Amino acid sequence: MSVHDHHDQSHTTPRRCRRDFLKRSAAAAAVATVGSLAIERSAHAAGDETLRVGLVGCGGRGSGAARDALAADKNAKLVALADAFPDRLEASLKGVRAAVPAQVDVTPERCFVGLDAYEKLIQCGVDVVLLCEPPGFRPRHLKAAIDAGKHVFCEKPVAVDGPGIRSVLASAEAAAKKNLNLVSGLCWRYHTAVRETIERVHDGAIGEIRAMQAVYNAGPLWVRQRDPKWTEMEFQMRDWYYFAWLSGDFNVEQHVHSLDKTAWAMRDEPPVRAWGLGGRQVRTEQPSYGHIYDHHAVVYEHANGVPVHSYCRQMGNCFSDVSDKIIGTKGTAFFQSDKCRIEGETKWQYEGPGCNMYRAEHEALFAAIRSGKTINNGVYMARSTMLGILGRMVTYTGAAITWEQAMNSQEDLSPKGYTWDAAPSILPDDKGRYPVATPGLTKFV
Repeated sequence: MSVHDHHDQSHTTPRRCRRDFLKRSAAAAAVATVGSLAIERSAHAAGDETLRVGLVGCGGRGSGAARDALAADKNAKLVALADAFPDRLEASLKGVRAAVPAQVDVTPERCFVGLDAYEKLIQCGVDVVLLCEPPGFRPRHLKAAIDAGKHVFCEKPVAVDGPGIRSVLASAEAAAKKNLNLVSGLCWRYHTAVRETIERVHDGAIGEIRAMQAVYNAGPLWVRQRDPKWTEMEFQMRDWYYFAWLSGDFNVEQHVHSLDKTAWAMRDEPPVRAWGLGGRQVRTEQPSYGHIYDHHAVVYEHANGVPVHSYCRQMGNCFSDVSDKIIGTKGTAFFQSDKCRIEGETKWQYEGPGCNMYRAEHEALFAAIRSGKTINNGVYMARSTMLGILGRMVTYTGAAITWEQAMNSQEDLSPKGYTWDAAPSILPDDKGRYPVATPGLTKFV
């Protein structure tokens, strides 16, 4: 459920939001036919049969995922959208319709707004659900989709805490039992150059792995200013990146891509423990910067002695670097964007065709649905997300924490309820400032 910086109905119920949106969209959307809320599902997905797609979370990434999904399968149609906010849904529908008008069949009755919008979308007859809402919602939305028998594309990361990870693993197991496809938004696993490089690493091109370095040092991102008409829940959801219960902190939300490559190189065998440091040096303005850190440095230690040195930062006017390297006994594999090479005893550089990895993951999903060859990325998407969560745990607390401790963590960042007037898990003081984790004082739960 996405965000935007303008919304003037802070106390409006989801039903009221949807009604107001429908009034506007009926005139603006140019939808001639009003279909039934329930769509008759096709029994099979072979050949040229239509696959009906529903999008949950209509922000920039969600809109992009919808376009990529439709581009991946000419017989897929976007038939339903769900978002917490009507303005985001309306903008997304307009953009996707303009890009691929022939594959958009969304009527006002299949535009769902509010905190329960995902439930209505899942039950309206879609075959495939794209989960692109803020990460804090993904475990419960994934469970609902799998319970309802839907194929799922689930953006990264998939959770923000230990209970969420355990829920995702349970949903992945349920999907496997139902032969449902579950494809992850950890898109580098579908990138041709990175796939070939990792295969070479696994085949011994750099010898035995001795150490890895994962770097995501970048600049600041968007930020939303508070509207006094918003409730605390709406403000945090509009400004979701800066609250751990929604994003997991940026070492989970963004740096997960780098951590996923290290996990992949280790054949998804998790580390034994991690330790690190982090803080909030420049991200001090309140309340728009919430309570997350602006830098993290974490060391993940594996049972075979291999350390992963992980660094991420979001600060302006600083040296930026987004790259990863795997150091072996016979050479080093380098990853920088889609430029991949190996140096050492074996010298190699990827020179094959380019790859749109965002589209490739959807091509894999739809091909699997139509062929019956099920894809289930559930385990690795959960473990890679947990690497980010473990990193946050050690930087927030200053403690060394084992993988087993993290996986069994009882820290539940969920809000007290999912209504506009409910209290999120972190609240401001009387000066509007949010408590920031202090290493040595903040406790592991």
